[in-house]
Amino acid sequence: MIEILQQIINGMAIGGVYVLIALGLTTVFGILGIAHFAHGSVSMFGGYLTFFLVSAQGLPLAAAIVIALATGFVLGLLIELLAYRPVRGASHINAFIVALGLTMMVEGLNLEFFGHEQVVIPTDFNRVFELGGVTIPELRLYVILAAALLIAAMTLFVEKTKTGQAIRAVAENRDAAILMGVNVNTIPLVVFAISTMLGVCAGIMVGALFAIAPGIGEGLVIKGFAVLILGGLGSIPGAVIGGLVLGITEALAAGFLSSAYKDVIAFVVMITVLLVRPQGLMGKA
Repeated sequence: MIEILQQIINGMAIGGVYVLIALGLTTVFGILGIAHFAHGSVSMFGGYLTFFLVSAQGLPLAAAIVIALATGFVLGLLIELLAYRPVRGASHINAFIVALGLTMMVEGLNLEFFGHEQVVIPTDFNRVFELGGVTIPELRLYVILAAALLIAAMTLFVEKTKTGQAIRAVAENRDAAILMGVNVNTIPLVVFAISTMLGVCAGIMVGALFAIAPGIGEGLVIKGFAVLILGGLGSIPGAVIGGLVLGITEALAAGFLSSAYKDVIAFVVMITVLLVRPQGLMGKA
């Protein structure tokens, strides 16, 4: 039982990362219908930048995170303005091609500026807490808490603020939102800025918990889309539940079977859910 609880704690940490990736993807998909494949590479850019600022520039971790988030905000604006806005209203295949090209471009920039070496973001969170026989590393605890706070903040933003209500209106019915006075040119900018910042947070967590290396971003965005399908497209509660289910399932599979099978087991769970409930756990029929 203790071993199961231990793996659940481990799964909640990586599940929190998956949730943040999925939240960024679901907001973009819900508003623009774009599969933003570059999201994983952008997340890794945030992790690389944080590592560079801490290791090469000697900045405190908190300051590096603030700079990385601000950079992510600006990067999100540029991605929407320069990459996706020109193909808005065109065939979906155009946005699909742009997304793939943007993925390769961001991945290439990561290699050019930060190199191909695997890196780990250094932190001072080295303590280990023990509760009822379950060990909780301090860093994992902070990752879980940070992910929970970001999820709560995102939920409150979407549900309680005027901008969040405008985002929901555009996602529900773009034409009706225009008639109600919503600026549909500003909303995509806001969505991409927030999405990219969430991705940067996820990249920082991955870099601190595990490591950042070329190719990880692609795997991360695949997991993000798996979470969307599992939880239900366009559903924030679904993204949260789907991310936690995927993370905990992977941790249990790695702990009791083998880390080589964790991805297989996770996708078997996803496929099983879709066979029983094709719209996902929280999606609409």
